[in-house]
Amino acid sequence: MQRIDWAHTAVVGVHWQHEVVSPDGVFGPFFAGQVARHGVAANAARVAAAARAAGGLVVFTRVAYRPGHPDLITNTPSFAMIAERGAFLEGDPKTRIVDEVARQPGDIVVTGTRLGGFSGTELDLILRARGVRTVVFTGVATNLAVAATAYQAVDNGYRIVTVSDACTAATDELHDTYLSTLGQLGEVATTGEIA
Repeated sequence: MQRIDWAHTAVVGVHWQHEVVSPDGVFGPFFAGQVARHGVAANAARVAAAARAAGGLVVFTRVAYRPGHPDLITNTPSFAMIAERGAFLEGDPKTRIVDEVARQPGDIVVTGTRLGGFSGTELDLILRARGVRTVVFTGVATNLAVAATAYQAVDNGYRIVTVSDACTAATDELHDTYLSTLGQLGEVATTGEIA
């Protein structure tokens, strides 16, 4: 892996929200078991801590909608399920970042309404304002929001590094397949290699 220049690097933790990774979240049945089984939240916390200690930026992306979901486009089964279950409403504790990833006061939280963290958010502006050139990804799910955000990062000109054991998907097979794909666009590293 190429050296990481932390002065120009951000760790982006994708969708570390209760609605996604906690057993009682709307997507918990898909992801909570994998998060617990593989210890990915603890690994994400280690990666973020290493970034902070080295002067890097830590950003968390989250999804939240206005009451009544007027800002939700239900063009996928997952988005339709959000509307049907009244999930991801701004202000609901389940939209918060989970404690396990050890968010700190200096971290930035970016809120969006789409799968990719750059869509309709100020994420690119924040990264560019800090001189970020490399984005290190943790989060859930590897094949969905992590991949979508990573693809957007590549299109926006960033070098990407995906932390293999600080991300997960609904199955190990999906996770491994998307790590292989993301490895064609950037680098894949372990928590130990990053932290």
